[in-house]
Amino acid sequence: MIKTTYGTQQYRTQDVLGATPLHLVVMAYDVAIVACEKEDYERATRAISLLRDALNFDYAEVAGGLFRLYQWCLDCIRQGDYKSALQTLKELRDAWATVENRYRTLPTPAAYAPVTAVGQSV
Repeated sequence: MIKTTYGTQQYRTQDVLGATPLHLVVMAYDVAIVACEKEDYERATRAISLLRDALNFDYAEVAGGLFRLYQWCLDCIRQGDYKSALQTLKELRDAWATVENRYRTLPTPAAYAPVTAVGQSV
């Protein structure tokens, strides 16, 4: 049993360490969504607070809008309205996942293309 738990934790750690910044955002939404579905107050508020605290206010208009949405979700959860928070989080997650998928389909710049053993780009 301990080995299975360790393997799962090790997999999660590797998944996080190898994730792109966009995927980390999607993963945080996934945690918040599951927590809201289970009505897990502590985990939901931690995940949403993580998203809120990671906002980059160099892009004030977008960050400000997301900040207000995250605060609203936290307020809903504090009032026990997990359903409203869940709906908003799912919509936001879908938007971020769409961005992530579009980003993945962009051509890789030559400077970042995989290199073969002889030093030529693939």
